[in-house]
Amino acid sequence: MTTDTAAQAAYVVAALLFILSLAGLSQHKTSRSGVVWGIAGMVVALAATVGLASRSITATGLVLIAVATAFGAGIGLWRARVVEMTGMPELIAIMHSLVGLAAAFVGWNGYLDVDAELSGSLLGIHHAEVFIGVFIGAVTFTGSVVAYLKLSARINSRPLTLPGKHILNIGALVAFVGLTVAFVARPGLGLLIAVTVIALALGAHLVASIGGGDMPVVVSMLNSYSGWAAAASGFLLANNLLIVTGALVGSSGAYLSYIMCKAMNRSFLSVIAGGFGTPAAAAEDDEHGEHREINAEETAELLRDATSVIITPGYGMAVAQAQYPVAELARKLRERGVEVRFGIHPVAGRLPGHMNVLLAEANVPYDIVLEMDEINDDFAATSVVLVIGANDTVNPAATDNPTSPIAGMPVLHVWEAANVIVFKRSMAAGYAGVQNPLFFRENTQMLFGDAKQRVEDILRGLDSLDAPVPEMAGTTR
Repeated sequence: MTTDTAAQAAYVVAALLFILSLAGLSQHKTSRSGVVWGIAGMVVALAATVGLASRSITATGLVLIAVATAFGAGIGLWRARVVEMTGMPELIAIMHSLVGLAAAFVGWNGYLDVDAELSGSLLGIHHAEVFIGVFIGAVTFTGSVVAYLKLSARINSRPLTLPGKHILNIGALVAFVGLTVAFVARPGLGLLIAVTVIALALGAHLVASIGGGDMPVVVSMLNSYSGWAAAASGFLLANNLLIVTGALVGSSGAYLSYIMCKAMNRSFLSVIAGGFGTPAAAAEDDEHGEHREINAEETAELLRDATSVIITPGYGMAVAQAQYPVAELARKLRERGVEVRFGIHPVAGRLPGHMNVLLAEANVPYDIVLEMDEINDDFAATSVVLVIGANDTVNPAATDNPTSPIAGMPVLHVWEAANVIVFKRSMAAGYAGVQNPLFFRENTQMLFGDAKQRVEDILRGLDSLDAPVPEMAGTTR
């Protein structure tokens, strides 16, 4: 078997492993095996690529490949070990930026090092691949960097609203099409520099124009962009695995983004076009009334007497790392005969599936973790709802206030329960910058402080309620 044949066979195996990985990641119970399949596929792909490259490069080149691989793997392993779950969205965003940057570099290399055997229409196709690859890679790079800066709170999450911003976006796309035609007809360094600058500016502007409430969709879309960037690199490098893998990532990311837009009542095209037609979220200063407070001991008494409890976690639970005491609270209440379930909004947190991963990490049973559509009709018959670090996903303004920036967004109907306890550090607005009238409803009480500490206080309160009352001295039996 020749080296080429062996490498292509390995690429087919790697592609199948990646498909198995996606299938495994689609369900909680098989997610671990999905990760293993993905790792195995990447190892096979990397080994085949190095083996294929070893035919035509020097020993020094192989050493450089080994050094680069070890260096990249070391950084990846280090970041994976030290990153907190709250930092996963921005970590993924910055990883997408590296994929985009790599695709742009591959495109530039394709321009600077053209195969001498290419001529005629094949040469024109090559130049088109170069131009498109650079454009997609550059858009992905700067868009991902801006997403990282927003998610990590290094810049404001509010949408950027430049005058005529949509005309700027459309103009950039029209310029890209025109420059592509010109580049295919007569390639030139100036045209490639021009499209690189336009793409870098467009990527930054597209993501900067999207508000914080839509950032989970942005992360998913950038995942899709990185896939298409990888596919473009595959065409340039004549690498079938990159084409297949890029198409898998690109299409799955786009479909996930579409599902999330449906869950948020957002237009898919408007979000990826930089918030076109979506009103900018602004903090509301309207008076909604007075809020009521509750302490951990009173919450414990309320839970002791409850027959059913629904816990709706949000990003605040991740920040406080409260998933373990929350899991312990759910276990204790179930031992007392209380029906306990978790209600997960499709965009809870700042990353698709963020809350599901946190709860799985704390060994919460999969069968009591339900999606919004599965549990929304059950709130009216629920004794107590614990809203732990969630805000926008439980905001009744989405259904009651047609002028709200989140109007029409499907939310968890927690306010229909008999009692609602909201765990929050303060009365500040949510990530979308919208005040939540839930906090001022008659059946809602606020439990302020760090979510992890408050849940631990509730656990101690339940233990003290279960403790036997000591007998008074001198009491006769």
